[in-house]
Amino acid sequence: MPPIYLKVALQTILAFFAVLIVTRILEKEQLSHLTYYEYVTGITLGSLAAGLAIDAVIPAGAVLLALVIFSALTYLMGYISLKNRVARKLLEGEPTIVVQNGKIMEKNMGRLRYNVDDLLVQLREKGYFNISDVEFAILEPHGKLSVLPKSSKKPVTREDLQIPSSYEGVGSELIIDGEIIYQNLKQNNLDEAWLINQLEKQGIHSPKDVMFAGLDTQGNLYIDRKQDGLTHDVQVSDDPDLNEQIK
Repeated sequence: MPPIYLKVALQTILAFFAVLIVTRILEKEQLSHLTYYEYVTGITLGSLAAGLAIDAVIPAGAVLLALVIFSALTYLMGYISLKNRVARKLLEGEPTIVVQNGKIMEKNMGRLRYNVDDLLVQLREKGYFNISDVEFAILEPHGKLSVLPKSSKKPVTREDLQIPSSYEGVGSELIIDGEIIYQNLKQNNLDEAWLINQLEKQGIHSPKDVMFAGLDTQGNLYIDRKQDGLTHDVQVSDDPDLNEQIK
């Protein structure tokens, strides 16, 4: 193997573990909730890691040093913004009202370079097709739109109709992709023998045959087999060739 190939291979391995360590330390939130600052920071870290992996001219140690320094600064700024509201507003921005009492706030939208088409799209995604139905719409720092409808347009709830409701809570996953989640069984005061017995009642002889099994707060067990035995798969595409590929 030529020396340059070996060098790139070693640097790529180094870059991989460097990025793994950095991302674990920074612990950024999911992409859809990133602010513009966090998004640009992520791209910069990725660029430095790419340089560490394939740049055969600049010493790997120098690129690694740049990656460490940039990561440290990012961590420091994140810590400062966590402790200081002014710093947080400077780094992440703040929510901006774009609709008030059913009226578009043109000045605020212009300052954000946020156009009416984008506003209408995000309102439709929230289920509001008329701006007049909206009391307030607020553009969050991560780009999502929060909408407060007018009182007359709010959906009716069970509380409004005085219909009693029971506690639902969060269910427990007992099997995922054929693997038993023993911790969740224990939390529900159940054991593997009980689960196997429930599976056998459904004609399932092994947890490996189960894609998902979950227990709701009412004690109802839901089981989805890996082989569902459906006679017909419903497709949403109108392309017959694509439907055949999906099958």
